[in-house]
Amino acid sequence: MSNTAATFIAKSTIKAADLEHRRKINFNIGKYNAVVPIGKKQFTDVLQAREIAKNKKWEAIEHLDQYLLEFEEKITARGAKVLWAETAAEALAQIGAICKEKQCKTLVKSKSMVTEEIHLNQYLEENGIESVETDLGEYIQQLDGEAPYHIVTPAMHKSKEDVARLFADKLGVPGGLSPEELTLVARQKLREKYIQAEIGVTGANFILPDIGAIAITENEGNGRLSCAWPKTHIVIVGIEKVIPSVHDLALFWPLLSTYGTGQRVTVYNTIIAGPRQANETDGPEDMIVILLDNGRTNLLANKTAREALYCIRCGACLNACPVYKNIGGHAYDTTYSGPIGKVITPYLKGLDEYKHLSYASSLCGNCTEVCPVRINLHELLLDNRHEAVVQGNSSLAERIAWKVWKTASLNRALMNAGNGKMKNWVVNKVFQGWTAHRSELDFSAKTFNELWKETNNS
Repeated sequence: MSNTAATFIAKSTIKAADLEHRRKINFNIGKYNAVVPIGKKQFTDVLQAREIAKNKKWEAIEHLDQYLLEFEEKITARGAKVLWAETAAEALAQIGAICKEKQCKTLVKSKSMVTEEIHLNQYLEENGIESVETDLGEYIQQLDGEAPYHIVTPAMHKSKEDVARLFADKLGVPGGLSPEELTLVARQKLREKYIQAEIGVTGANFILPDIGAIAITENEGNGRLSCAWPKTHIVIVGIEKVIPSVHDLALFWPLLSTYGTGQRVTVYNTIIAGPRQANETDGPEDMIVILLDNGRTNLLANKTAREALYCIRCGACLNACPVYKNIGGHAYDTTYSGPIGKVITPYLKGLDEYKHLSYASSLCGNCTEVCPVRINLHELLLDNRHEAVVQGNSSLAERIAWKVWKTASLNRALMNAGNGKMKNWVVNKVFQGWTAHRSELDFSAKTFNELWKETNNS
């Protein structure tokens, strides 16, 4: 067992038994579940909308090279600069060089899972640059020294009382503040940082190649401030975020909002097509877009798994997953948790170290059922398991156990050879790995074949 697998098992075992943690996360997911059906009402046929969105993402991913080059050509024509980063280290070096050129001491950033993926805050801190999260949930997590807990709602596992205690401890404000008062405190602190910052960093929800722009969706306005107030705007975005056309936003923005938060559409939706132009009064002087690979082409190269690149990061699969709802986001010890994280992380960070995530699933299919772009997540989890075996990333004991199981299952005589008590002993005692984190199997005293014969011979 790898160290990452052992860590996952240890963390998930602790969290699964933490009833207070489970209460908090299920309370918040319950609020999400109550509003999503309302958001869905804006679609005449939500299933058809999801199918169209999947087809659009298929088109984008199948012609990704062409769309990315078109995007680069059109956005650079308006003065933006496009950089390509094959790895996280390369992306960090590029950001570091920009910060050095701009003599950056303070940087503000809006919510971005890609910056979490490359550990940007840690890198900037090591280089003496203050990096400030401006999304409220991310700001809370940064104050607490924690990574985001959820793709969409980073502090989902915290109650309002937890946040009030955190603000009192870290910011010196009175304890017991209400959510409204806490928000005002954060707003005051963050506005000071916007004024100080030389650079603003954002991600992008979508890349629009036909007009050479990026699209950002948010609810707080911090994304707009992060890209418009500082003199330099850095966008770091995964290459898979392409959709074919700006006209597709009429479909993708409502889908992302409905399945992400239950809204018809989020409060702020912005299209950014370059730095401030000669006839404009607002916006940054410089805009640099970093297109990040960091393992995404590993997914692209796999004809089956590349479907995972359709993901629009709404977080719906996390909210639907019975495993996530019991162990939470931090147990995965990865940037992307839940079903989508289990699918893509082995490709982004290595199958040998992260194959265990694909087994942390009930395979109930609920993740596939709720995905707005209809990614077959539970089937991709099975495919990951298959890939792990094909590549030799399974133990000898595991291979022997499944060989025995397959042989017995395909041979009726062997299936009928022992009674239920004997089979229980073999599976639950001899193959102890099966019951280490599962309930014991309980075979019936007689097989279906034996019961069928008895019924039809009587």
